Amino acid sequence: MVVTLIVVCEVGFWVLLAGGLAFRYLLRMPRTGLALLLCEPLLEVVLLVVTALDLKAGAEPNWTHGLAALYIGYTVGHGHRTVKWLDGHAAHRFGGAPRPAGPPRYGMARARHEGRVWVGTVVGAAVATALLQIAIWYVGDPARVASLESWRYVAWRAAGVHGVVALTYLVFPKKSPAPPAPAAGGTKG
Repeated sequence: MVVTLIVVCEVGFWVLLAGGLAFRYLLRMPRTGLALLLCEPLLEVVLLVVTALDLKAGAEPNWTHGLAALYIGYTVGHGHRTVKWLDGHAAHRFGGAPRPAGPPRYGMARARHEGRVWVGTVVGAAVATALLQIAIWYVGDPARVASLESWRYVAWRAAGVHGVVALTYLVFPKKSPAPPAPAAGGTKG
């Protein structure tokens, strides 16, 4: 049941996002679009409540409960950035706004960008860890919570790998290409 709800929440996220952007830019109803976009966090609240009720009803804590915590953490850490990015592109495509600037491609600016994205992953891992710890306390039986404990390590392993990747942009910054050299000989006038 929890896995199905995670899938429903993911589909709901994209449906609310598409609907919110459609109302904002295609139907020219920005307040309705904003209201739909602001409903997206409710999906995570529903997932959290259903997961807690599932555990309270005596369900054996398993990988689905851990996955739900990671999903909620990821959404908290990266959801706003994703919505903002898509909103900028929809505003450009359908609302006449200028094309949004992409992430920097070179040097320390790119390293700072990658560091900010990594911070979102750390926030997601922290949220997932907190939710998992609450679930462990909620279940209250050390013999039944091993799978929940293992998901904390999954969250921090993902944050660690992402951190190493982000760090490579700082340690080995990509240099911008050299401007093209003027053609030899030029034209005579």
